[in-house]
Amino acid sequence: MRTLILGGTSWLGGVLAEVASRRGHLVTCLARGESGSAPDAVRWIRADRRGPGAYDAVRDDTWDAVLDVGRQPMHVRSALAALAGRARHWAFVSTGSVYADDSTAGQDESAPLHAPWTGAGEAGDEDYGPAKVACERACQEALPAERLLVARAGLIAGYGDLSDRFGYWPARLARGGEQRVLLPPRSNPVQVIDVKDLAAWLVHGAENAVAGVLNAVGNTLTLSDVLAECQRAAASSPVYVEADQDWLIRHEVSPWSGPGSLPLWLPLPEYAGFMTRSNAAARAAGLRLRPLSETAADALAWERRLGLDRERKAGLGRQREADLLSELAGR
Repeated sequence: MRTLILGGTSWLGGVLAEVASRRGHLVTCLARGESGSAPDAVRWIRADRRGPGAYDAVRDDTWDAVLDVGRQPMHVRSALAALAGRARHWAFVSTGSVYADDSTAGQDESAPLHAPWTGAGEAGDEDYGPAKVACERACQEALPAERLLVARAGLIAGYGDLSDRFGYWPARLARGGEQRVLLPPRSNPVQVIDVKDLAAWLVHGAENAVAGVLNAVGNTLTLSDVLAECQRAAASSPVYVEADQDWLIRHEVSPWSGPGSLPLWLPLPEYAGFMTRSNAAARAAGLRLRPLSETAADALAWERRLGLDRERKAGLGRQREADLLSELAGR
């Protein structure tokens, strides 16, 4: 198959290119390359989707599959204008953040969405979900339903993750020294998808003309499940100290991401649905999920490569965690 990846030098795009190439596709990546380089086995066209003529090198070709990992509506629209008529199958990687209701557990793809972003230029991070809705709408308006796969991905985990979210936990358990580990409520739901599983399924979708709007998410687990596999990967024996969410909020511990956060934690009940979305339709369409133990081991290998004690984008630093543990013990 002649496969065009709009991206291919960042994390998911690069894994997509590797998977498609291994499966015998003739892969072309169109990307700026600011996040890295395309895999060696693929053709890489350096182009900036923000500028005129971005698609000149590929617009006259015919593609069996186009896979777009973009997040900016203006980029998605320009790609569709240039290439929608040249592609047999189109896959757009969207996000679970398009959903307007994060509080209802177990919802499927029929759940209500945010209103699409209608701004000019590039959308900011605060408009991520609505901007992805606008991207989805642009794809649906430009392509017939039988040629379009919209994959609403959940939190992606595994080797190469640059967000530091999932990786915080295997890194924390492998760090050594401290025996006590501060936790949010262990029964809270967690839902991640391994980057390799997502990439393999997207390539499978291109090969088999999978169409529709599907939640590309993992099975719903608990933080306890995640910790068990991370602990096994790290070969550690920590002492967990669990704090309730009200205490964490009062002590200005951020949920989900960012410095000073506890990743994978989201307050309940307002986020009871964020990591409990149904993946039944995607699994029926060929999505296969590897054991969480493999994801945890890959994430730890990546964390070790970057350095367990580095300054992180998400998670608690050593001193901050120690201070919180002391205060919790004093209470």
